Amino acid sequence: MGILALITGKAGASGFGSASTAEQVTDGADASRLTVAITGGASGIGLETSRVFALRGAHVVIAARNTEAASEARKTIMEKNPTARIDVLKLDLSSLKSVRAFVDQFNSMKLPLNILINNAGVMFCPFQLSKDGVEMQFATNHLGHFLLTNLLLDTMKATAKSTGIEGRIVNLSSVAHHHTYPKGIDFDNLNDEKIYNDKMAYGQSKLANLLHAKELSRRLKEEGANITVNSVHPGLIMTNLMRHSFVLMKVLQVATYILWKNVPQVWSQIFVFHFCSQFLFIATLLSRNSCSEISCMHFFRELRLLAT
Repeated sequence: MGILALITGKAGASGFGSASTAEQVTDGADASRLTVAITGGASGIGLETSRVFALRGAHVVIAARNTEAASEARKTIMEKNPTARIDVLKLDLSSLKSVRAFVDQFNSMKLPLNILINNAGVMFCPFQLSKDGVEMQFATNHLGHFLLTNLLLDTMKATAKSTGIEGRIVNLSSVAHHHTYPKGIDFDNLNDEKIYNDKMAYGQSKLANLLHAKELSRRLKEEGANITVNSVHPGLIMTNLMRHSFVLMKVLQVATYILWKNVPQVWSQIFVFHFCSQFLFIATLLSRNSCSEISCMHFFRELRLLAT
């Protein structure tokens, strides 16, 4: 879908366009049998996704680094939806110890898990290492979500098998994965501050999200597990994710905000449409423009890295 359609909000093949909201694409949907875990579910599109899933009846687990903010978000949602089922659990994706602690706490709740939305992330931040000694964008955006997904897979498989409801995993990626280092994922220099470029490091982490979704999808299909895995591109969003972004990106942010006011309501459509519709976008990159599928097979020249 072109720039004109993006600006005007013209509907795509799905029947929805760039100005469609999450409530619109889930109108009439019943998610009461679903349990949904959302990382970064307390702000931006994560918050709006949490709100709309709760509105449609799902049991929502908000995984957040700042549990105070997440609890306030929960309170805000429940003021308008008193029957909402929402839990808040601590999760710092930059710490593998925190990821394991989150999974232990989640498992102790004895909940099923139908949907995992790997939404949280950092963007264009100055160079720093995580507690585990890994460059922060790669650690937070990819490694934390990679471990989280791996540790929750058994629960998701069991849920899909016992309920007959197809499980869904989605990684929030970005077209920014095009703008990475020449090697794609530069494992040899992952933590090298001397060559660090915040934009390329972000693109590298988003490429990792895509590769993760692609390979996990292949393995689950081969295994016969009733779970699909996808990557989505959200577009430019008025959230605090871009607090380190350069001037042009901020200008584009403001432009999109002027066009579509409550932008998180618009962008969260990609998550709820994906899970509440009949469309199955297996290991593809979803265009936020219209909740439509676009091929990304030609992006995966780096798949060979998974076998090395």
